[in-house]
Amino acid sequence: MAISREQKVDLIESYIEQLKESRGAILVDYRGLSVSELGTIRDQMRPLGGKFQVIKNRLFLLALQELEHQLPEEWLVGPTAISFCYEDLPPIAKILTDTAKDLENLAVKGGMIEADVVSADQISAIASLPSREVLLAQVLGTINAPASQVLGVVASGIRQVLNVLQAYVDKLEEVENAGVPAEAAAEAA
Repeated sequence: MAISREQKVDLIESYIEQLKESRGAILVDYRGLSVSELGTIRDQMRPLGGKFQVIKNRLFLLALQELEHQLPEEWLVGPTAISFCYEDLPPIAKILTDTAKDLENLAVKGGMIEADVVSADQISAIASLPSREVLLAQVLGTINAPASQVLGVVASGIRQVLNVLQAYVDKLEEVENAGVPAEAAAEAA
């Protein structure tokens, strides 16, 4: 079904707006997927801040040119869908790479992070990254490790001083209980 010139202009503007708002985009070949399989992918992405949609290759290319972005032309051949990532890119990349493993008809072509082009292999590497929360926890653990070690060293020094003082107090009490005056015990120590 042919679309009007006005609809084409609207689609180009929509692509431009989505590219500006997103942190990244991942292109896939969806040849042979059913409507329900495409719907499942869409449903998985929504809660993660992603949007999955089928694009018109020529119109998307015009949107890229408008923004002065470039992608390899072979990525915009055949049935193409795009996933716009409005939040974190790794969870969206993970959904697409995992789904591509499960469905033979889905193939990741590549993508963009901001205006930088990334290959399908790089998308797979991004998909293997831990979640943002895990990365933050790892960074925090790395930052806290030296402080914890310093605290352990200081605490052990204080414990040693306290142990010496306690031994001295115990010796004084022992001497006092033995009937020796405290002043003589202090001089002996």
